[in-house]
Amino acid sequence: QNIRELHVYRPVLIVPQCSFFKGEVLQDLLRAKSCTAEPVDESSVKKMILTFEKRSYKNQELRIKFPDNPEKFMESELDLNDIIQEMHVIATMPDLYHLLVELNAVHSLLGLLTVVDLLQELTDIDTLHESEEGAEVLIDALLEGQVVALLVQNMERLDEQVKEEADGIYNTLAITENMAEFRPGLCTEAAQQGLMQWLLKRIKAKMPFDANKLYCSEILAILLQNNDNTRELLGEMDGIDVLLQQLSVFKRHNPSTAEEQEMMENLFDGLCSCLMLPTNRDRFLRGEGLQLMNLMLREKKMSRTSALKVLDHGMIGPEGADNCHKFVDILGLRTIFPLFMKTPKKMKKTGASEKEHEEHVCSIIASMLRNLKSQQRSRLLNKFTENDCEKVDRLMELHFKYLEAVQQADKRIEGEKHEMVRQGEILDDSMEDEFYLRRLDAGLFVLQLICYIMVEISNSGISQLQQRVHQILNLRGGSVKVVRHIMREYAESIGDGKSDEFKEAERKRIMDLVDNF
Repeated sequence: QNIRELHVYRPVLIVPQCSFFKGEVLQDLLRAKSCTAEPVDESSVKKMILTFEKRSYKNQELRIKFPDNPEKFMESELDLNDIIQEMHVIATMPDLYHLLVELNAVHSLLGLLTVVDLLQELTDIDTLHESEEGAEVLIDALLEGQVVALLVQNMERLDEQVKEEADGIYNTLAITENMAEFRPGLCTEAAQQGLMQWLLKRIKAKMPFDANKLYCSEILAILLQNNDNTRELLGEMDGIDVLLQQLSVFKRHNPSTAEEQEMMENLFDGLCSCLMLPTNRDRFLRGEGLQLMNLMLREKKMSRTSALKVLDHGMIGPEGADNCHKFVDILGLRTIFPLFMKTPKKMKKTGASEKEHEEHVCSIIASMLRNLKSQQRSRLLNKFTENDCEKVDRLMELHFKYLEAVQQADKRIEGEKHEMVRQGEILDDSMEDEFYLRRLDAGLFVLQLICYIMVEISNSGISQLQQRVHQILNLRGGSVKVVRHIMREYAESIGDGKSDEFKEAERKRIMDLVDNF
């Protein structure tokens, strides 16, 4: 009866009740059933597909002939639904996916789109990995049929007030996630075929928070990962403003559930990804993103940790210069330095570590020292002289904390290298890279940022700062030589993805600071 009603009024979707669980329940049942029912082989799958083709053709014919009389095509609709349900068993046999393509069934399935749940099972990521070859053939055929554009058109027509149709949207998003995970390269294509626009529209829709909104935020974050094309597209669609508007809710209120917190983090991750693209830094600036992040830091809610990360992404490198100046103008120094002086204890809720917090704060201060000019730079340097240079004392405290952590990691790594050489193993470049990553993880990157701040303020022309840095170094048995070594290593690793000219100029600038330290 439900199916009859669905098809009279909404002839676009058939979704089984369990489809909300991403098809897993259904798939398990089907696998169990396929063990007891007659065996499914190539010929039975071929037969199934040909039956589907016939019923699909008959249904379309009757729909065209009697568009205003559902009673006439209802039986063919139910027959078609039966065979579609039978075809779910194909999702347990990815090595036979080529038959769907060879017998042109993919084209027919896309034409119907009453089969969102079936497509979702066929593209289930675990199933796809069972037979890479079968999966490649299916994904190619789906992309050739402009699957994403069709799925988006289908979602446009669905009414989320109806549970089955809301489930249909969830399943549709699962299809795009499965395909993107199996073939990350299709993210650009998917975004351009209307998915990006639909996601932004759904995220900003004035609807109560639900599983679909959470899933949209997840798919958006996936699309923006390591992809300048999708970042640019989002920027052009005023997506930065959409993200800022959605995040502004969490300025004074914490997310009310773990799911809502997950959505908040997804939106923050998407924003950080977007800020990797220089043109989006300007959109962030104009959209008053700095003001929002600054307020979040002051409000001390869950959003604070992620707001710090966003500021770091927005201010880093030469492209962050305008944001650095604006941050000082909106009195951001009053917000960032208390976080530098004392790492908040309440960070466990958000899952952020002490190291992560200190890394972002030091990175923001280092970016400002690199980018600020004239009056704004003087205001920053004056902060270090306040209250008898207490900020310098804190800087040196962090220096020795991270120096010790890195020295311990170096000791462990040296021991491992010695053992490897003793056993006759060769230390190739990939092993050296792995060791370097482990050193960064142990705190080397934070240590490099701290040393950079030390040499910058020592070269500022304010003798009080230089004296204090050297005084504490001597007092605690530190060494100028060690600082110089750390900075040389930092200069060598600088500028991934930047032009050779930039790398060279930046290295020279850093080494000049080091020589005068």
